[in-house]
Amino acid sequence: MSTFTFATAQYDSGDWDSAPLVPPNIIDTIARYTEIEVTPTGVIVSLASPDLLRYPLVYLTGHLPVRFSDVERKQLREFLDRGGMLFVDDHNHDVDGVFHKTATEEITRTIGEPKELPNNHPLYAAFFKFTDGPPTTSHELNGWGDNLVHKNLFAVMREGRISVLYSSKDYSSEWGYHPDTKRFQSVDNTKFAVNIVVYALTA
Repeated sequence: MSTFTFATAQYDSGDWDSAPLVPPNIIDTIARYTEIEVTPTGVIVSLASPDLLRYPLVYLTGHLPVRFSDVERKQLREFLDRGGMLFVDDHNHDVDGVFHKTATEEITRTIGEPKELPNNHPLYAAFFKFTDGPPTTSHELNGWGDNLVHKNLFAVMREGRISVLYSSKDYSSEWGYHPDTKRFQSVDNTKFAVNIVVYALTA
């Protein structure tokens, strides 16, 4: 297996760089728990760039409206057609928010409508076991955002494999802290990210 590089999607609309501490934290998590060779720093890759095809997994987030250009949509479609996986996380944790509405519209327009992912999907056992499906974030439990605990993630499937994974749970806020903070936590809340990475590399 080649060295894994955590890639963050840059897109022309919205605030694609709203969670700058997520990449170093997840890189630390992968190095901490797995034997996957991972580059020590992540990369930023434009959705409009052919470089998108170099990465098996690309992370996309934001708070603001998302509108892909024709070039971004074409390049993203090629990335997904070639087996890449896009993980989209709503940084608002709000199903009525502008990011959710516009991002899901753009995903549907690009590749297909995200559907509810069953909580017994192999993603939840790809490395760590999550018997109840996606772990709940503190933002949901504290009633921030839409006052809902989102029981499921959503996905666009291609040939039985997740092509686009969509979350309204705001993992971007949950995972947006310096890796050194983990030593003060009784439970490491970034472990689910390992499952996403392992699934993207092996499924």
